[in-house]
Amino acid sequence: MMGEKIGVYVCHCGSNIAGKVDVEEVARWAADLTNVEVSRHYEFMCSSLGQELVENDIQEKGLTRVVVAACSPHMHERTFRGACARAGLNPYLFEMANVREHDSWIHDEPVQATNKAKALVSAAVHRVTYHEPLEPMQAKINPATLVVGGGVAGIQAALEIAEAGYPVYLVEREPSIGGHMAQLDKTFPTLDCSACILTPKMFDAGNHPNITLLSYSEVEGVDGYVGNFTVTIRKKARFVNEELCTGCGICTEKCPKRVIDGVFEAGLGYRKAIYRPFPQAVPKYPVIDAESCIYFERGKCKACQMFCPTEAIDFEQEDGIVTVEVGNVILATGYDLFDTRKIPQYGYGRLANVFTSLEFERMVNAAGPTAGSIVLRDGVTTPGSVAIVHCVGSRDKNYHEYCSKICCMYSLKFAHLVHERLPGTEVYNFYIDMRTPGKGYEEFYHRLLEEGTHFIRGRVAEITDAVRRPGEEGKIIVQAEDTLMGAQRRIPVDMVILSPAIQARHDASHVAHLFGISCSHDNWLIEKHPKLDPVATMTDGIFIAGCVQGPKDIPDSVAQGAAAAARVLGLITQGEVELEPVRAIIDEERCSGCRICNNMCPYHAIDFIEDPGVSRVNPALCKGCGTCVAACPSGVVTGAHFSNEQIMAEIEGILVSLDGKEPIPEVEALTA
Repeated sequence: MMGEKIGVYVCHCGSNIAGKVDVEEVARWAADLTNVEVSRHYEFMCSSLGQELVENDIQEKGLTRVVVAACSPHMHERTFRGACARAGLNPYLFEMANVREHDSWIHDEPVQATNKAKALVSAAVHRVTYHEPLEPMQAKINPATLVVGGGVAGIQAALEIAEAGYPVYLVEREPSIGGHMAQLDKTFPTLDCSACILTPKMFDAGNHPNITLLSYSEVEGVDGYVGNFTVTIRKKARFVNEELCTGCGICTEKCPKRVIDGVFEAGLGYRKAIYRPFPQAVPKYPVIDAESCIYFERGKCKACQMFCPTEAIDFEQEDGIVTVEVGNVILATGYDLFDTRKIPQYGYGRLANVFTSLEFERMVNAAGPTAGSIVLRDGVTTPGSVAIVHCVGSRDKNYHEYCSKICCMYSLKFAHLVHERLPGTEVYNFYIDMRTPGKGYEEFYHRLLEEGTHFIRGRVAEITDAVRRPGEEGKIIVQAEDTLMGAQRRIPVDMVILSPAIQARHDASHVAHLFGISCSHDNWLIEKHPKLDPVATMTDGIFIAGCVQGPKDIPDSVAQGAAAAARVLGLITQGEVELEPVRAIIDEERCSGCRICNNMCPYHAIDFIEDPGVSRVNPALCKGCGTCVAACPSGVVTGAHFSNEQIMAEIEGILVSLDGKEPIPEVEALTA
């Protein structure tokens, strides 16, 4: 289109761009492109002075389009759209060329990098010519919030929002909230009793007038958009009427069936077929494990029902479906522990006295299966020597390359607890690197050095019961290279504690798909920006907190839960939110009603209208991904801000010669 006045601005970004790209040459070259009224370069375009350059030129030179060649639009597109808007130009008449991530950061040759920057600027200039003014839509925010996951991060988020006076639905798949923290004995580095500091928060969450607690429940469906989500929740049958139950515990006492507790007690203890996971459980109501219950197995027993003083046991109870309307969602579904059986050379499951960290946590807990006594598998013998192996499945390219962040510290905590409970016991910590980055963490490490813990730097190669020397009978042999001594170490011990990696939940990808967000290659849920927006996601109204995003300790999980709550409260208090107008549009007069786009849309944003038999986009649900545009066989679906003319013009801009800047005939034919 002729008659447009385009301003081009090339950013140095310090040396991020200017270190490889000759930005002055790019700006000079861009000045000769068609419709370019002004072309400048500036050291930091995102600064207030850089934005003022754009604003002043729009007002003084009458610019009708703006192109900024800088970093990723993901970083600063909103910044420069704001500058255009402040100067009176529709923000969607702006285009950004990424000459940092797509050019200077990935090229070593300055000449080639400069030429590529020119091509990217040319593409942006050609494209912006076809931009059209758009206006954002407004969506009202439902003040209710859904928090998925009742661990410490989810509890914190729910309480923050509830204390602000807004309703919260807290969904937890287990019978009680509390998460992994409820299983712990002490917390590092202060050695606070985990239950003592968590239980008050659990009680508050379970009894807050603004929190509806849906334990033993799972989210099954999510529809809608920021401010207006409809969530379907399956409330699993407890076979206990919560309105009648008083939590007296008689049913559990009278139940004759004992089974191994493979969840809360990590397989070290037993529970009844009707049970509460732990004494401080919230809610207080028990649940019947139908897979273990004698009545469900054989049709007999019903001891719990016979002895229940309030007649709360209901064997006919069925799952219930609850539908809630919320404005925002916080995902805090936590983590799993790495299965140490995947490293067979460490002997877990084969050697009786090799324990996992969670097993040891339950062992040292006063409310655990051994009442806090550190004993071997026989339940009687106390160990005279203990080896603690760090980084089991972490920092290992065969399993998880990342550091799990908390393993060093809880391994140090274990060493302290052994010294405290069994004075005189030899404790060996096998570590790769000691990582103690938190407040008071390094001091805790020094405390363990003073307590006499032996630290051996080196990855453990094998844990075996092979006896080779006198005195090794009945011992577990830990073999490792001591990289500080430069020697192989063979240390016989009575007990080994493995510190497994924190890993993403086994169903993280399913949860991500359910809520319309993404996972990393390690299955952690992906944040909007790892530095500047670690609690939001790319789907508006969906936030993440705690270990669902990546490994964290308790303080970080609590902080992120509160941060997610703050983001939600910010939206609630606004009352409404702007929705990006980059949406798909269907020309209903030309639509054949084939419904291909309905089936292809990943956001369920396209409805089929029976009369007049055409498809129609719900702009509030549409995310502008373009799937329907590509899928439509009739070509009647267009994407606002990504029209065929805009895309083809962008391609033409890349392909034009750097000398004559003449259109490529083939591209010109496609855009005609």
